[in-house]
Amino acid sequence: QVQLAESGGGLVQPGGSLTLSCAASGFSVRNYNMKWYRQAPGKEREWVASITPTTLTVYTESVKGRFTISRDNFKNTVDLQMNKLIPEDTGVYYCHTLIDGRFAWGQGTQVAVSS
Repeated sequence: QVQLAESGGGLVQPGGSLTLSCAASGFSVRNYNMKWYRQAPGKEREWVASITPTTLTVYTESVKGRFTISRDNFKNTVDLQMNKLIPEDTGVYYCHTLIDGRFAWGQGTQVAVSS
């Protein structure tokens, strides 16, 4: 059974850092495109970053240079290192993948950037 579980969210001041982690089970993250999305209050869910099986990484423009997506094949996790956080980064962050034509989402982890 495919499952994703995010962790690492919290409250942080502007300029601070957080690392989110997505623990996968039922499949190997090394074999699939893994993505992070976020949903700000009152807004639609938006794509944030992706990592491919060849370790190609892609980011939405607003987080380039501040966020880093990475994969730990041994732990079977996908992390999102977030630096220089701004209030606009506030939202629920979700891990996502597509396996055998089915979308898989975690339950999300809340990130709040505020002074």
